[in-house]
Amino acid sequence: HLCRGNNRSHWYAEGGYDRIAEKMFGTLEVDRFLLEYDDERSGTFAPLRFIPKGKTVVLGLVSSKVPQMEDPNVLEKRIQEAAQHVPLENLALSPQCGFASTAEGNLISEDRQWAKLKLVVNTARRVWAEQPS
Repeated sequence: HLCRGNNRSHWYAEGGYDRIAEKMFGTLEVDRFLLEYDDERSGTFAPLRFIPKGKTVVLGLVSSKVPQMEDPNVLEKRIQEAAQHVPLENLALSPQCGFASTAEGNLISEDRQWAKLKLVVNTARRVWAEQPS
C-alpha cells in the first residue's frame, strides 16, 4: 500500500504517481499494488501503464476519510478507465486506506464505514460479475 497519510481524516502527501511509477512498479517484488485514487490529489490512471503483466492493482477509490458516499456508477466508470491501462481481471476495488490507521481513527462513523465496505462489495460484484470466468 502506497499511503499518503491517514490520521483523523487528514492526508499528508499529494500528487500523481507519474514521477515514481516506472521505477516503483517495475522493480518492487510484490504481487499487488494498493493505490490511493479516492480524489484528484492522486492524479490520473496513466501511470498504471507501467504495471508489469500479471500484477494486481487494488484501486483505492472509496475514501475512508470522509463520510460522503461515493456514487457506484462513478466508481464503475473509474474502474473502466483504469482498465484501459491494466486488464480488468488484474484490478480490484477497496477503500483508499484503512478506517483507523492511527488509534484516533478518522472522522467517520462506524455505520458509515460499514456502508462504504458494502459499497465496495456491491460495486465489485457488479463490475466483475459481468466478466467471463
